[in-house]
Amino acid sequence: MKRREFLYTAAVAATAAALPSCGDRRPEGKLYTSRSGNARMKLTWFPYELQLRHTFTVATYSRTTTPGVQVRLEYDGLTGYGEASMPPYLGQSVESVTAFLGKVDLSRFRDPFQMEEILTYVDSISPGDTAAKAAVDIALHDLVGKMLGAPWYRIWGFNPDKAPDTTFTIGIDTPEVVKEKTLECAGKFNILKIKVGTPHDREMIEAIRQVTSLPLAVDANQGWKDRQEALDEIFWLKENGVVMVEQPMAKERLDDNAWITERSPLPVFADEAVQRLADVPGLKGAYDGINIKLMKCTGMREARKMVDYARASGMKVMVGCMTETSCAVSAAAQLSPAVDFADLDGNLLISNDLFEGVKVRKGKLFLPDRPGIGLIEKKMAPKPGKSTI
Repeated sequence: MKRREFLYTAAVAATAAALPSCGDRRPEGKLYTSRSGNARMKLTWFPYELQLRHTFTVATYSRTTTPGVQVRLEYDGLTGYGEASMPPYLGQSVESVTAFLGKVDLSRFRDPFQMEEILTYVDSISPGDTAAKAAVDIALHDLVGKMLGAPWYRIWGFNPDKAPDTTFTIGIDTPEVVKEKTLECAGKFNILKIKVGTPHDREMIEAIRQVTSLPLAVDANQGWKDRQEALDEIFWLKENGVVMVEQPMAKERLDDNAWITERSPLPVFADEAVQRLADVPGLKGAYDGINIKLMKCTGMREARKMVDYARASGMKVMVGCMTETSCAVSAAAQLSPAVDFADLDGNLLISNDLFEGVKVRKGKLFLPDRPGIGLIEKKMAPKPGKSTI
Protein backbone atom coordinates (compact mmCIF):
# COMPACT_ATOMS: atom_id res chain seq x y z
CA MET A 1 0.00 0.00 0.00
CA LYS A 2 1.34 3.44 -0.94
CA ARG A 3 2.02 5.86 1.89
CA ARG A 4 -0.76 8.28 0.76
CA GLU A 5 -3.30 5.46 0.59
CA PHE A 6 -2.22 4.20 4.01
CA LEU A 7 -2.56 7.64 5.62
CA TYR A 8 -5.99 8.18 4.05
CA THR A 9 -7.26 4.77 5.20
CA ALA A 10 -5.91 5.36 8.70
CA ALA A 11 -7.61 8.77 8.91
CA VAL A 12 -10.99 7.42 7.85
CA ALA A 13 -10.63 4.50 10.25
CA ALA A 14 -9.84 6.85 13.12
CA THR A 15 -12.90 8.98 12.31
CA ALA A 16 -15.18 5.96 12.14
CA ALA A 17 -13.77 4.43 15.32
CA ALA A 18 -14.52 7.62 17.24
CA LEU A 19 -18.19 7.58 16.30
CA PRO A 20 -20.74 5.96 18.62
CA SER A 21 -22.66 2.92 17.50
CA CYS A 22 -25.93 3.48 15.62
CA GLY A 23 -28.43 1.59 13.49
CA ASP A 24 -28.57 0.83 9.76
CA ARG A 25 -24.85 0.06 9.60
CA ARG A 26 -23.38 -1.87 6.68
CA PRO A 27 -23.26 -5.58 7.57
CA GLU A 28 -19.61 -6.06 6.71
CA GLY A 29 -18.27 -3.86 9.50
CA LYS A 30 -18.14 -0.50 11.21
CA LEU A 31 -15.79 1.14 8.73
CA TYR A 32 -17.06 1.59 5.19
CA THR A 33 -14.63 0.34 2.58
CA SER A 34 -15.30 0.27 -1.15
CA ARG A 35 -15.62 -3.24 -2.50
CA SER A 36 -14.75 -2.09 -5.99
CA GLY A 37 -11.87 0.02 -7.20
CA ASN A 38 -14.10 1.18 -10.05
CA ALA A 39 -16.98 2.50 -7.90
CA ARG A 40 -18.58 5.67 -9.23
CA MET A 41 -21.19 8.05 -7.91
CA LYS A 42 -24.45 7.91 -9.84
CA LEU A 43 -26.91 10.80 -9.61
CA THR A 44 -30.57 10.26 -10.55
CA TRP A 45 -33.69 12.38 -10.08
CA PHE A 46 -37.41 12.66 -10.74
CA PRO A 47 -40.10 15.36 -10.27
CA TYR A 48 -42.37 14.93 -7.25
CA GLU A 49 -45.16 17.40 -6.51
CA LEU A 50 -45.97 17.89 -2.84
CA GLN A 51 -49.67 17.93 -1.91
CA LEU A 52 -50.54 20.31 0.94
CA ARG A 53 -53.09 19.27 3.55
CA HIS A 54 -54.56 22.80 3.57
CA THR A 55 -54.38 25.77 1.23
CA PHE A 56 -51.28 27.67 2.33
CA THR A 57 -51.54 31.47 2.30
CA VAL A 58 -48.91 34.05 3.16
CA ALA A 59 -48.91 37.83 2.65
CA THR A 60 -48.15 37.57 -1.08
CA TYR A 61 -49.73 34.34 -2.45
CA SER A 62 -51.69 31.12 -1.84
CA ARG A 63 -51.02 27.57 -3.04
CA THR A 64 -52.19 23.97 -2.57
CA THR A 65 -49.09 22.24 -3.98
CA THR A 66 -45.34 22.77 -4.09
CA PRO A 67 -43.21 21.57 -7.02
CA GLY A 68 -40.26 19.42 -6.06
CA VAL A 69 -37.54 17.13 -7.37
CA GLN A 70 -36.28 14.05 -5.55
CA VAL A 71 -32.61 13.07 -5.94
CA ARG A 72 -30.74 9.81 -5.39
CA LEU A 73 -26.94 9.54 -5.17
CA GLU A 74 -25.68 5.95 -5.39
CA TYR A 75 -22.20 4.72 -4.62
CA ASP A 76 -21.05 1.13 -4.23
CA GLY A 77 -24.33 -0.22 -2.88
CA LEU A 78 -25.32 2.78 -0.75
CA THR A 79 -27.88 5.47 -1.60
CA GLY A 80 -28.01 9.04 -0.38
CA TYR A 81 -31.33 10.91 -0.64
CA GLY A 82 -31.74 14.57 -1.52
CA GLU A 83 -34.54 16.95 -2.39
CA ALA A 84 -35.25 20.29 -4.06
CA SER A 85 -38.44 22.13 -3.09
CA MET A 86 -39.43 25.27 -4.99
CA PRO A 87 -42.04 27.60 -3.49
CA PRO A 88 -42.91 30.49 -5.85
CA TYR A 89 -40.75 33.18 -4.29
CA LEU A 90 -37.52 31.25 -4.94
CA GLY A 91 -37.93 31.79 -8.68
CA GLN A 92 -36.90 28.20 -9.42
CA SER A 93 -38.87 25.40 -11.05
CA VAL A 94 -38.82 21.70 -11.83
CA GLU A 95 -37.47 22.61 -15.26
CA SER A 96 -34.63 24.74 -13.89
CA VAL A 97 -33.70 22.13 -11.28
CA THR A 98 -33.63 19.25 -13.73
CA ALA A 99 -31.67 21.35 -16.23
CA PHE A 100 -29.10 22.09 -13.51
CA LEU A 101 -28.85 18.46 -12.41
CA GLY A 102 -28.22 17.50 -16.03
CA LYS A 103 -25.06 19.61 -15.93
CA VAL A 104 -23.66 17.93 -12.81
CA ASP A 105 -20.78 15.63 -13.80
CA LEU A 106 -19.53 13.58 -10.85
CA SER A 107 -17.27 11.36 -12.94
CA ARG A 108 -14.27 13.50 -12.01
CA PHE A 109 -14.65 12.49 -8.35
CA ARG A 110 -13.81 8.96 -7.20
CA ASP A 111 -14.36 9.51 -3.48
CA PRO A 112 -17.56 10.87 -1.86
CA PHE A 113 -15.47 11.99 1.14
CA GLN A 114 -14.10 14.81 -1.04
CA MET A 115 -17.15 16.81 0.00
CA GLU A 116 -15.60 20.28 -0.13
CA GLU A 117 -14.28 19.73 -3.64
CA ILE A 118 -17.51 18.16 -4.86
CA LEU A 119 -19.80 20.83 -3.45
CA THR A 120 -17.52 23.69 -4.50
CA TYR A 121 -17.71 22.29 -8.03
CA VAL A 122 -21.50 21.94 -7.85
CA ASP A 123 -21.82 25.53 -6.61
CA SER A 124 -19.65 26.77 -9.50
CA ILE A 125 -21.95 25.45 -12.21
CA SER A 126 -24.27 28.48 -12.03
CA PRO A 127 -24.69 31.61 -9.88
CA GLY A 128 -28.18 30.60 -8.66
CA ASP A 129 -30.09 27.30 -8.64
CA THR A 130 -29.83 27.07 -4.85
CA ALA A 131 -32.57 24.42 -4.46
CA ALA A 132 -30.93 22.15 -7.05
CA LYS A 133 -27.57 22.57 -5.31
CA ALA A 134 -29.20 21.79 -1.98
CA ALA A 135 -30.61 18.54 -3.39
CA VAL A 136 -27.10 17.36 -4.35
CA ASP A 137 -25.63 18.58 -1.05
CA ILE A 138 -28.25 16.74 1.04
CA ALA A 139 -27.83 13.53 -0.95
CA LEU A 140 -24.04 13.68 -0.56
CA HIS A 141 -24.28 14.28 3.18
CA ASP A 142 -26.74 11.39 3.51
CA LEU A 143 -24.40 9.12 1.54
CA VAL A 144 -21.25 10.05 3.47
CA GLY A 145 -23.06 9.76 6.79
CA LYS A 146 -24.08 6.23 5.83
CA MET A 147 -20.48 5.46 4.85
CA LEU A 148 -19.35 6.63 8.30
CA GLY A 149 -22.27 4.88 10.00
CA ALA A 150 -23.40 7.96 11.95
CA PRO A 151 -26.00 10.75 11.77
CA TRP A 152 -24.69 14.22 10.90
CA TYR A 153 -25.65 15.78 14.21
CA ARG A 154 -23.25 13.33 15.83
CA ILE A 155 -20.52 13.85 13.23
CA TRP A 156 -20.82 17.60 13.90
CA GLY A 157 -20.69 17.03 17.65
CA PHE A 158 -24.23 18.20 18.50
CA ASN A 159 -26.27 16.80 21.36
CA PRO A 160 -29.67 15.61 20.03
CA ASP A 161 -31.24 16.20 23.44
CA LYS A 162 -30.78 19.92 22.80
CA ALA A 163 -32.99 19.89 19.72
CA PRO A 164 -35.67 22.53 20.39
CA ASP A 165 -39.42 22.60 19.99
CA THR A 166 -40.55 23.26 16.45
CA THR A 167 -43.17 25.79 15.54
CA PHE A 168 -46.19 24.66 13.55
CA THR A 169 -47.28 27.07 10.84
CA ILE A 170 -50.81 28.43 10.40
CA GLY A 171 -51.31 30.38 7.19
CA ILE A 172 -53.41 33.48 6.64
CA ASP A 173 -57.13 32.70 6.58
CA THR A 174 -60.49 33.72 8.01
CA PRO A 175 -60.84 33.78 11.81
CA GLU A 176 -63.08 30.70 11.69
CA VAL A 177 -60.61 28.63 9.65
CA VAL A 178 -57.67 29.85 11.74
CA LYS A 179 -59.42 28.71 14.91
CA GLU A 180 -60.15 25.32 13.31
CA LYS A 181 -56.50 24.86 12.30
CA THR A 182 -55.36 25.88 15.77
CA LEU A 183 -57.65 23.37 17.44
CA GLU A 184 -56.17 20.63 15.22
CA CYS A 185 -52.81 21.40 16.88
CA ALA A 186 -54.12 21.00 20.42
CA GLY A 187 -51.70 19.00 22.57
CA LYS A 188 -49.26 18.45 19.68
CA PHE A 189 -47.09 21.59 19.74
CA ASN A 190 -45.66 24.02 22.27
CA ILE A 191 -45.36 27.05 19.97
CA LEU A 192 -47.27 28.07 16.84
CA LYS A 193 -46.11 30.20 13.92
CA ILE A 194 -48.67 32.58 12.45
CA LYS A 195 -48.39 34.14 9.02
CA VAL A 196 -49.23 37.84 9.17
CA GLY A 197 -48.71 40.92 7.00
CA THR A 198 -52.27 41.90 6.06
CA PRO A 199 -54.77 44.44 7.45
CA HIS A 200 -56.45 41.53 9.28
CA ASP A 201 -53.52 40.45 11.47
CA ARG A 202 -55.17 41.35 14.76
CA GLU A 203 -58.36 39.49 13.87
CA MET A 204 -56.32 36.35 13.28
CA ILE A 205 -54.37 36.65 16.52
CA GLU A 206 -57.53 37.37 18.51
CA ALA A 207 -59.21 34.31 16.94
CA ILE A 208 -56.26 32.13 17.92
CA ARG A 209 -56.28 33.51 21.44
CA GLN A 210 -59.89 32.36 21.81
CA VAL A 211 -58.75 28.72 21.58
CA THR A 212 -55.14 28.58 22.83
CA SER A 213 -52.68 30.36 25.10
CA LEU A 214 -49.57 28.84 23.48
CA PRO A 215 -46.62 31.12 22.69
CA LEU A 216 -46.70 32.41 19.11
CA ALA A 217 -44.10 33.36 16.53
CA VAL A 218 -45.18 35.57 13.63
CA ASP A 219 -43.83 35.86 10.09
CA ALA A 220 -44.82 38.96 8.13
CA ASN A 221 -43.11 37.75 4.93
CA GLN A 222 -42.25 41.38 4.05
CA GLY A 223 -45.95 42.24 4.29
CA TRP A 224 -45.82 45.34 6.54
CA LYS A 225 -45.41 48.60 4.61
CA ASP A 226 -44.99 51.35 7.23
CA ARG A 227 -42.27 51.00 9.86
CA GLN A 228 -44.10 52.88 12.61
CA GLU A 229 -47.25 50.82 12.07
CA ALA A 230 -45.10 47.67 12.04
CA LEU A 231 -43.48 48.63 15.35
CA ASP A 232 -46.88 49.42 16.89
CA GLU A 233 -48.07 46.02 15.71
CA ILE A 234 -45.08 44.29 17.31
CA PHE A 235 -45.79 45.93 20.68
CA TRP A 236 -49.41 44.77 20.43
CA LEU A 237 -48.27 41.27 19.45
CA LYS A 238 -45.97 41.06 22.46
CA GLU A 239 -48.93 41.87 24.73
CA ASN A 240 -50.72 38.93 23.11
CA GLY A 241 -48.09 36.26 23.73
CA VAL A 242 -45.90 36.57 20.62
CA VAL A 243 -42.21 35.79 21.27
CA MET A 244 -40.45 36.56 17.96
CA VAL A 245 -40.98 38.22 14.57
CA GLU A 246 -39.71 37.30 11.11
CA GLN A 247 -39.06 39.68 8.21
CA PRO A 248 -41.27 42.67 9.11
CA MET A 249 -40.73 44.67 5.91
CA ALA A 250 -39.35 44.18 2.39
CA LYS A 251 -35.80 42.88 2.41
CA GLU A 252 -34.63 45.85 0.31
CA ARG A 253 -35.68 48.25 3.08
CA LEU A 254 -32.68 47.44 5.27
CA ASP A 255 -32.71 50.76 7.14
CA ASP A 256 -36.41 50.45 7.99
CA ASN A 257 -35.95 46.90 9.24
CA ALA A 258 -32.96 48.06 11.30
CA TRP A 259 -35.07 50.90 12.75
CA ILE A 260 -37.73 48.36 13.81
CA THR A 261 -35.17 45.96 15.27
CA GLU A 262 -33.55 48.70 17.35
CA ARG A 263 -36.90 49.55 18.95
CA SER A 264 -38.64 46.18 18.98
CA PRO A 265 -39.50 44.51 22.30
CA LEU A 266 -39.21 41.15 20.46
CA PRO A 267 -36.28 39.58 18.59
CA VAL A 268 -36.50 40.23 14.85
CA PHE A 269 -35.21 37.61 12.40
CA ALA A 270 -34.25 38.00 8.75
CA ASP A 271 -35.89 35.50 6.41
CA GLU A 272 -36.17 36.67 2.80
CA ALA A 273 -33.29 39.07 3.52
CA VAL A 274 -30.85 36.21 4.07
CA GLN A 275 -30.11 33.61 1.46
CA ARG A 276 -26.49 32.55 1.75
CA LEU A 277 -23.43 33.00 3.96
CA ALA A 278 -22.31 36.12 2.09
CA ASP A 279 -25.53 37.89 3.13
CA VAL A 280 -25.01 37.49 6.87
CA PRO A 281 -22.31 40.15 7.56
CA GLY A 282 -24.48 42.92 6.12
CA LEU A 283 -27.43 42.02 8.37
CA LYS A 284 -25.72 42.41 11.73
CA GLY A 285 -27.41 45.29 13.51
CA ALA A 286 -30.36 45.28 11.14
CA TYR A 287 -31.78 42.05 12.60
CA ASP A 288 -31.31 40.15 15.83
CA GLY A 289 -31.00 36.83 14.04
CA ILE A 290 -31.24 34.91 10.78
CA ASN A 291 -33.48 32.13 9.52
CA ILE A 292 -31.43 29.52 7.63
CA LYS A 293 -33.17 27.40 5.00
CA LEU A 294 -31.38 24.73 2.99
CA MET A 295 -33.22 25.56 -0.24
CA LYS A 296 -31.93 29.13 -0.09
CA CYS A 297 -28.34 28.52 1.05
CA THR A 298 -27.44 25.46 -1.15
CA GLY A 299 -27.62 22.86 1.61
CA MET A 300 -26.12 21.50 4.79
CA ARG A 301 -22.50 22.50 4.20
CA GLU A 302 -23.25 26.21 3.89
CA ALA A 303 -25.97 26.10 6.56
CA ARG A 304 -23.42 24.87 9.09
CA LYS A 305 -21.08 27.72 8.14
CA MET A 306 -23.92 30.22 8.55
CA VAL A 307 -24.68 28.92 12.04
CA ASP A 308 -21.05 29.30 13.06
CA TYR A 309 -20.69 32.79 11.56
CA ALA A 310 -23.92 34.08 13.08
CA ARG A 311 -22.96 32.74 16.51
CA ALA A 312 -19.51 34.32 16.28
CA SER A 313 -21.20 37.62 15.36
CA GLY A 314 -23.51 37.52 18.37
CA MET A 315 -26.65 36.89 16.34
CA LYS A 316 -29.45 34.46 17.10
CA VAL A 317 -30.11 31.55 14.75
CA MET A 318 -33.26 29.90 13.48
CA VAL A 319 -33.43 26.91 11.14
CA GLY A 320 -36.45 26.72 8.86
CA CYS A 321 -37.76 24.91 5.84
CA MET A 322 -40.10 25.11 2.87
CA THR A 323 -42.93 22.66 2.37
CA GLU A 324 -40.73 19.58 1.97
CA THR A 325 -40.73 15.85 2.54
CA SER A 326 -39.00 14.40 5.58
CA CYS A 327 -35.87 14.21 3.43
CA ALA A 328 -35.00 17.92 3.41
CA VAL A 329 -36.61 18.54 6.80
CA SER A 330 -34.52 15.79 8.41
CA ALA A 331 -31.40 17.22 6.76
CA ALA A 332 -32.11 20.65 8.27
CA ALA A 333 -32.92 19.03 11.63
CA GLN A 334 -29.31 17.85 11.92
CA LEU A 335 -28.49 21.49 12.78
CA SER A 336 -31.37 21.98 15.20
CA PRO A 337 -29.45 21.32 18.46
CA ALA A 338 -27.34 24.41 17.65
CA VAL A 339 -30.16 26.96 17.11
CA ASP A 340 -32.50 29.17 19.14
CA PHE A 341 -35.69 28.55 17.17
CA ALA A 342 -36.74 25.77 14.78
CA ASP A 343 -39.48 25.94 12.19
CA LEU A 344 -39.26 22.41 10.81
CA ASP A 345 -42.83 21.47 10.07
CA GLY A 346 -42.77 21.36 6.25
CA ASN A 347 -43.22 17.59 6.16
CA LEU A 348 -46.20 17.86 8.50
CA LEU A 349 -47.99 20.17 6.05
CA ILE A 350 -48.05 17.64 3.19
CA SER A 351 -50.08 14.46 2.61
CA ASN A 352 -47.66 12.51 0.39
CA ASP A 353 -44.39 12.24 2.31
CA LEU A 354 -42.02 9.66 0.84
CA PHE A 355 -39.99 9.16 4.01
CA GLU A 356 -39.89 8.76 7.75
CA GLY A 357 -37.21 10.82 9.46
CA VAL A 358 -37.18 13.43 12.20
CA LYS A 359 -40.19 13.15 14.52
CA VAL A 360 -42.16 15.68 16.55
CA ARG A 361 -43.32 14.43 19.95
CA LYS A 362 -45.29 16.84 22.11
CA GLY A 363 -43.86 19.68 20.08
CA LYS A 364 -40.18 18.72 20.42
CA LEU A 365 -37.92 17.54 17.61
CA PHE A 366 -36.55 14.01 18.01
CA LEU A 367 -33.64 13.19 15.73
CA PRO A 368 -33.40 9.58 14.53
CA ASP A 369 -30.35 7.57 15.55
CA ARG A 370 -29.78 6.41 11.99
CA PRO A 371 -26.80 7.25 9.76
CA GLY A 372 -26.74 10.13 7.32
CA ILE A 373 -29.86 12.26 7.65
CA GLY A 374 -31.75 9.36 9.22
CA LEU A 375 -34.36 8.39 6.62
CA ILE A 376 -36.52 5.35 6.01
CA GLU A 377 -38.21 5.28 2.60
CA LYS A 378 -41.92 4.70 3.14
CA LYS A 379 -42.94 3.50 -0.31
CA MET A 380 -41.63 2.86 -3.78
CA ALA A 381 -40.94 6.14 -5.52
CA PRO A 382 -41.32 6.73 -9.28
CA LYS A 383 -38.44 5.38 -11.30
CA PRO A 384 -35.85 8.11 -11.93
CA GLY A 385 -35.86 9.25 -15.51
CA LYS A 386 -32.51 11.01 -15.72
CA SER A 387 -29.06 10.20 -14.49
CA THR A 388 -25.47 11.24 -14.62
CA ILE A 389 -22.50 9.07 -13.72
